[in-house]
Amino acid sequence: METLHEIPALRARLGEWRDDGLRVGLVPTMGNLHDGHLALVEAARARADRVVATVFVNPLQFGPHEDLDSYPRTLNDDARRLAHRGCHLLFAPSEAAMYPHGRDAHTVVEVPGLSAQLCGASRPGHFRGVTTVVAKLFNLVQPDLAVFGQKDYQQLMLIRRMAADLCMDIEILGLPTVREPDGLAMSSRNGYLTAAERARAPALFRTLQELAAAVAAGTPPAQAERDAAQALSVAGFEPDYVSVRRRADLAPAGPQDTALVLLAAAHLGRARLIDNLELDRILAETD
Repeated sequence: METLHEIPALRARLGEWRDDGLRVGLVPTMGNLHDGHLALVEAARARADRVVATVFVNPLQFGPHEDLDSYPRTLNDDARRLAHRGCHLLFAPSEAAMYPHGRDAHTVVEVPGLSAQLCGASRPGHFRGVTTVVAKLFNLVQPDLAVFGQKDYQQLMLIRRMAADLCMDIEILGLPTVREPDGLAMSSRNGYLTAAERARAPALFRTLQELAAAVAAGTPPAQAERDAAQALSVAGFEPDYVSVRRRADLAPAGPQDTALVLLAAAHLGRARLIDNLELDRILAETD
């Protein structure tokens, strides 16, 4: 695997691949890789001739009181793991390379509406930072395929919307969440959990499963959301939101909506954990 840090070198290598007619897959990450990230690399390998993984801790998607400075940076270990999974090129740029005019003077890309709810409401500007850096990586790599995890469900929807709105001819593939044996969604921030917090953390997914069962049984979503938030509080979390949404556009679920996604975010110690669960609701027949 080749590791590059500068944009001209990246463009030169990609130009050679394009001249050879090779299909390129992209896996954008912020590093501190786990098996969930590596599953994305494997999916890209199965669908492309060459795989580019990026490692860049993007400052634009961190709020003023979030964990930018303490976010784990493990580039050497990340490179080793990527090479082992068959990644062909690691692009790990500096902040100066990505934002030469500085963080506050850079052109930004924002998806209106969808970026202001759920995690966007709790983390103002977060998704503007995400779509800006992903748009830039899409322009740099010009991949045929880009692979993301469904754990960041709202992020995946935003990236799909951005790519469609900006006429980016890129296949956006979302992969199911990779979980630990006890159900906890894999996340780079799980490393913030103490041993006691780690033991409680799987309650987030269990609560979503209980929420799904309640909604499927006919409990009104608003009541089911309140019950789930209370269950998280009892389990030691500080809930940010628990929400039943329509899968098509993340609008609040209406009485006749059947294709749903249940989303939750909650703080547990230093970690802010997110998770989701899709639900196909069967409506009761009426005369």
